[in-house]
Amino acid sequence: MKFARRMGAAGVAAAACIAAVVTVAHADQANVRNAATAADELPPYAVEDFAYPQADKIEAELGIVLKRGDGHITLEDCATGGGLLEVYSRTKGRICFRVTGTSGYLSLEVPAVYGVKGSTSHETDVTLTAEDNEQNISVAKDEWKAVGQSADPEGRDHVLVELSTSA
Repeated sequence: MKFARRMGAAGVAAAACIAAVVTVAHADQANVRNAATAADELPPYAVEDFAYPQADKIEAELGIVLKRGDGHITLEDCATGGGLLEVYSRTKGRICFRVTGTSGYLSLEVPAVYGVKGSTSHETDVTLTAEDNEQNISVAKDEWKAVGQSADPEGRDHVLVELSTSA
């Protein structure tokens, strides 16, 4: 009789263990499903592409292309005050940029550029292209410098393609 009770108790214990394992396994599957569902409900990751905000609108209004930058060189109305980085184009006139921070970068396209005036607080490296020619010119703080067509012996039109600043 003792043997029968022991076997019965062992069977009950074994059944309890099996039930616990099945319950835990089922709970793990539910957690995996809940995590997958939660992941589906999360918004997508925000990836910064450094594209210039409202570039399409600016291109339509001013005819210049602002591509990418780090946010430290921004288009500014020339009438807002002094100290701005100024770009001179035969076809687009004077275009001004505000420079903030210790350094800045902007990729852009401004046609027929002939001069650049540095901001009062930053040195500027300017890159221009014309056909098979590339100009890389450094402009000191608050300095006006001939670039593009006015610095090319052949007088070709140059497109401003890059501005890079440092304090």
